Amino acid sequence: MSELKNFKHMGCSGCSMNTDGDRPEMLGTYDWLKDLPDTTHLSDIVEVRFKGTHKEFYKNEDGLQLKIGEQVVVATTPGHDVGTISLVGRLAEKQFERKIRKPERYQWNKVYRKATSADKEKFETAKGREYAVMVRSRQIANELGLEMKIGDVEFRGDNAKAIFYYIAEGRVDFRELIRRYAREFHIKVEMKQIGARQEAGRVGGIGSCGRELCCSSWRTDFDSVTSDAAHQQGLSPNAEKMAGKCGKLKCCLMYELDTYLEAQEDFPNELLTLETEKGLARHFKTEILNKKIWYTMHETHSTKPIVLDLEDVKKIIQLNKRGKKPPIEKYLAIEEKVENEMSVGSVNPDLMDESKNRKRRKKKFSKRPHQNRRKNANTKS
Repeated sequence: MSELKNFKHMGCSGCSMNTDGDRPEMLGTYDWLKDLPDTTHLSDIVEVRFKGTHKEFYKNEDGLQLKIGEQVVVATTPGHDVGTISLVGRLAEKQFERKIRKPERYQWNKVYRKATSADKEKFETAKGREYAVMVRSRQIANELGLEMKIGDVEFRGDNAKAIFYYIAEGRVDFRELIRRYAREFHIKVEMKQIGARQEAGRVGGIGSCGRELCCSSWRTDFDSVTSDAAHQQGLSPNAEKMAGKCGKLKCCLMYELDTYLEAQEDFPNELLTLETEKGLARHFKTEILNKKIWYTMHETHSTKPIVLDLEDVKKIIQLNKRGKKPPIEKYLAIEEKVENEMSVGSVNPDLMDESKNRKRRKKKFSKRPHQNRRKNANTKS
C-alpha cells in the first residue's frame, strides 16, 4: 500500500483539480529523499508553488518548521503573496542549482509566516476575481486593436497586484493597455509573455496518444524541440503528425532521443551503397532500435527489399573494401514478418471465414431489398 501511495504523484490520479484549477499532485515534485532524515536544517531554501506551473525560490530566514503542502505568506516586490510549499531542505537546494543558471544574480525574498485564516480568506477573494478580470481584459485588448491574447490572469495573495499572461507573435506596445487595466481593476499590473506550449498546458486537452497532455498533467519545464529530434529517430517528416495541440513540435519527441542517439553510435558514419554479386544495394531505411537496415536492388528490378542486420552490413562493408562482392540471396526479405505479426494475435482462421461469409450474406441481402420483402410476404401468407 505504501508503494501505491508513492505513485500518486506520477499516475493519472493527479489529473484531478482543486478549486483553484491546479493539479497539486502532478505539479509538485516527488521527494525521493523523504525516507531519509530531515534535511530542513541543512538549507534555508524553499520552493513555493503558485497558480499553475509558476514556482519561485525563497529563504526561510526565521527558521520556520515548514512542510510540503503548507500554505505560506512570502515577500514580493511590492507587497506579499500566498503560495504552497513544494520543496524544502537539500532537495530544494538541488532544484535551485539545476534551474537557476546565474544564482549570484537571483533576487532573494523571504518567507514571512505560515498562512493564517485571514491570509487564506483574502487569498480566496483575490482568486475569485481572476476569471471576470480575464474576460474583461480580453475585451479591452480587442478595443485597443492589439495583436495579442490574454491567456490567463494570476492575482497576488494581497489582492493588490495581478500578472497578465499574454501570447503575441511580435512586439506589442501595451502602455495604454496597462493604464486601462490599472484604472478599471484598481490594481498594479504586470505583463508576462508566454509561449504556445505554456498556453496549451494551461488550457489542457487530450493528445494523439489518447492521454492527457503532458504539459497540462505533469510537465513543468518546456524545452525547445527541433526537427532534428524527429530526423534522428527516423520518424515521418509529416508536419501534422509531429505537431501537438499547441501547433509546435510534440514534447514527447525528446523522451526517447537519448536512446536513439546511443543506439546510433553502433552504426557506420555513412551507410554506403553495398556491392553484391547481383549489383548495387542502395540504402532505403534504417530501424535504429532493431539494428536493421533496409536496401533495394535497382539493377535487378526486384520489388523485394533486402533487410540486413547491422553486423551483416559491417561485414559486407569490410568485404567491399577488400574488393569482394558477397552473395545476397540469403538476405532477401520474406513475408515471415507479416505472418509472425498475424500469429501473435492468435486469430482463429475459422472465425475469420465465418465473419466474411456473414458480411457477404448481409451485402447480398441489401442489394435486393424489394425481392426479399416479396419473399417474406409470400411466406407469411
